[in-house]
Amino acid sequence: MKKIQKGFTLIELMIVVAIIAILAAIALPAYQDYIARSQVTSGLADIRGGVTAFEELINRGSTGTANAGAIGLASATARCSSIVATGDFDDDSGQIIECTLQGNPKVAGQKITLERNASGAWQCETDLPAADKTKYNPGGCN
Repeated sequence: MKKIQKGFTLIELMIVVAIIAILAAIALPAYQDYIARSQVTSGLADIRGGVTAFEELINRGSTGTANAGAIGLASATARCSSIVATGDFDDDSGQIIECTLQGNPKVAGQKITLERNASGAWQCETDLPAADKTKYNPGGCN
């Protein structure tokens, strides 16, 4: 009688391991870029709420200099190691809300900033290196 073999040969198992290694080598860097991009977007979301409070205080005619607490923001969050708000409520421009990012080493220590211009529009900017801006900046952020 002929014996029927069951299971996989060593070569078949080695091919499967090699395929998995190639897929992991491609997927891990892409996943790290995805994490960095999501952390920048999350940092922007953490400070975006301060824009409404800032505008409300400006429209009410408040005076004085802004800080994160005055516009309802925490001084730090899970994505921002520090949140800083500056500028006077009675100026036409120069109000700034800034988040120093923490998390993924690709974006840790970088800043995402919302700045109010003379026409009252808020502009988003990051200080990421030029090569990383296209990868990690949220939509509408320079």
